[in-house]
Amino acid sequence: MQNFSGLPYSLRILAINISKHLDGEKITKEDLSAVLNWEKGKDFAFMPTRVVMQDYTGIPLLVDLASMRSEIAKKGKDPTTVNPKIQSDLIIDHSIQVDYYGTSYSLEMNMKREFERNEERYRFLKWAQGSFKNLRIFPPGKGIIHQINLEYLGKVITNEEPEIVIGTDSHTTMINGLGILGWGVGGLEAEAVMLGEPYYAVVPEVIGVRLIGNVKEGVTTTDVVLTITETLRKRGVVGKYVEFFGPSLKKLSVPDRATISNMAPEYGATVGYFPIDEQTIKYLDATGRDGDYVEKMAKQLGIYYADEPKYTDIIEIDLGSIEPSIAGPKNPDERKRFGTIKVERIKRGEVIEDGSVVIAAITSCTNTSNPSVMIGAGILAKKAIERGLQRKPYVKTSMAPGSPVVIKYLKEADLLPYLEALGFHPVGFGCTTCIGNAGPLPEKVKADIEKFNIDTYAVISGNRNYEGRINPLLKGTYLASPILVVAYAISGKIDMSPEEPIDYDPNGRPIFLKDLWPSMDDVSYYMNLALKPEFYKEQYSTIFKGDENWEKLDVTTSTVYNWPPSSYIVNPPWFSITPSLNIENARILLLLGDKITTDHISPAGPISPDSDAGKYLREMGVTVLNTFGARRGNHEVMLRGGFSNPKLKNFLVDREGGYTMHFPDRKIGTVYEIAMQYKSEKKDLVIVAGKQYGSGSSRDWAAKVTALLGVKAVLAESFERIHRSNLVAMGILPIEIDNWKSLGITGEEEVSIKLLDLKPRSSVTILFKKDGKEIQTNGKLRVDTKVEMNYIKEGGLLNYILKKIENE
Repeated sequence: MQNFSGLPYSLRILAINISKHLDGEKITKEDLSAVLNWEKGKDFAFMPTRVVMQDYTGIPLLVDLASMRSEIAKKGKDPTTVNPKIQSDLIIDHSIQVDYYGTSYSLEMNMKREFERNEERYRFLKWAQGSFKNLRIFPPGKGIIHQINLEYLGKVITNEEPEIVIGTDSHTTMINGLGILGWGVGGLEAEAVMLGEPYYAVVPEVIGVRLIGNVKEGVTTTDVVLTITETLRKRGVVGKYVEFFGPSLKKLSVPDRATISNMAPEYGATVGYFPIDEQTIKYLDATGRDGDYVEKMAKQLGIYYADEPKYTDIIEIDLGSIEPSIAGPKNPDERKRFGTIKVERIKRGEVIEDGSVVIAAITSCTNTSNPSVMIGAGILAKKAIERGLQRKPYVKTSMAPGSPVVIKYLKEADLLPYLEALGFHPVGFGCTTCIGNAGPLPEKVKADIEKFNIDTYAVISGNRNYEGRINPLLKGTYLASPILVVAYAISGKIDMSPEEPIDYDPNGRPIFLKDLWPSMDDVSYYMNLALKPEFYKEQYSTIFKGDENWEKLDVTTSTVYNWPPSSYIVNPPWFSITPSLNIENARILLLLGDKITTDHISPAGPISPDSDAGKYLREMGVTVLNTFGARRGNHEVMLRGGFSNPKLKNFLVDREGGYTMHFPDRKIGTVYEIAMQYKSEKKDLVIVAGKQYGSGSSRDWAAKVTALLGVKAVLAESFERIHRSNLVAMGILPIEIDNWKSLGITGEEEVSIKLLDLKPRSSVTILFKKDGKEIQTNGKLRVDTKVEMNYIKEGGLLNYILKKIENE
């Protein structure tokens, strides 16, 4: 293929994929030419080889497919035409919560509670497993989606074709560390791909990150990724591919690379790709896969790392300049040198004071997939116990690895008992604290915070710390390595410093962090235990067999779901949504600032009994309310939870939380209440926001709930990639505008939007009217491809696909 050898490795993989799927209709020579000639910004289509899902985002997708089958059956057609056409895997990892901790029975009790809360959902998943082809369901307790993808599902090359994976989770990028191109997409886009549609994208800029130097003693891979996240976020790589290369590439193991690739959404890139090389082959062999075949085929296909290709731009990062770091308290790119946080201790309660760390969680596949930092955490715990140290009693500690393999090698190394002695017992093999399933705070801690308004913190080994995500009572959350998480549990203070004692031993001798910190030699001593092929083969030989709770779920297989009464799984209304391209005199439902995340839009935490969603469920007679994430199969619950995050700042009202104002009477109510009032008045709605609208997790519900509230357009300075595509998929217009404050917008205006030309990225005229005064401005319609324009015209992607199936 002409120009192939000069392309970045990530684009070479796309070119190979397109060349193997050319059919002249879905995939054309124009698609191949766009990539081979690196025509930046041009639309192209390709065929992903696999889809991966987790249960929070995957269940709504399967509910949509079940609903589509019901709709097809109603029309007298074959419902089995709605079926995954490519291999699709759903891993149940998002539903376990840390209710029990610090004990040997924590894991068993948390899993028991998980089934008590989620039996209806799990019955639906078992039905789906038996009713859809090309769909595999991984039962609860088997690990986190991205770690399973890394350790087991990923083959790198199959049938002489490089894998390209899309996932319904933004951290699907973790697989880039294994040399597999993959990224997170909206659940709706994944749905289309599962049904045989291509994935549509635009040819990206590719930023090369040249790695030089050696990581210093005392610095972890977590410090590396937090530094890369800060650096790349400042440079601006949103919507671009990032590809790593350079002389120090070979010094990073696949687990190191996976940690860096995992956080691509946090530094804003579509992918954070590491080309296939000797480290890839070494890891495949160590985890029981066929490294020889991958090496042979990668070299034959021209995608084995050998030379430096051309890049749009190059950023150099010296690994030797990186220092111990943490990031927070509200965003992953807010990196700070460890030991520089200062706290004024003004407020004190019965058990805590300002600056207390009340959650210390080894959580998330970001770091638990990396044996070096997990072993390091075990070594620090061992040294601490040997010196008579303990965790502070007010710290809620937990360890939730992304794979049971982690516990196997920690046991083999005889390090697990020391972690457990500090309260880091395994609490689950799922996402837990990282996604907001931290469970309740200790009662005395909660009482102190509420009574004395004490500023408390969490320290977690996760990838996100957005405001209100981990626990709404916290002042903030910091991201850190598992090693530092253990240290913070002992210190109990967010302003822990290497210059001051972490604690005192029983004889009053000061113990400093350097006395406990594992050296590189310490970690290396145990590393051979962590990468034993037999560990991985043993673990994954029974990956589809669930525990007793799962196996005893009795489900009848059928082609069409019978939609039994349920507060979890309800037939959604998507096929009754009609397209709306003309927006006249709409009201502004919300006036928002920068960095509105999908957490703000679609909460995943516990459902409060006093919330709109809680009241709705209680009126149904439901006593166990569970979490929003667990109820994503029920649109009525999700609708009532839209924009209800307690940390949301809406400039229409003078209070935080899910409140807004109705115009013209200026009545204040919840977002749900006011939206429903506007709906009864037959008023269209828009949202006005700042930069980076929709950042964070790839929650299709953030777009779905926006549509259900009656919003026809979102006007923002900029959009994060996945949420923009999800808005389009729900038939909502994403429009980029200038800063609303500079335009003089107050939120009291009525808004009319005129589409000047129904083409991708076309100009839009927006008129804001208030009291006879008008503000007119132009915006850019962020419908980026011709196919997306078809989605908008049909009222969303689901209606578009349904019409295609009907016409086949």
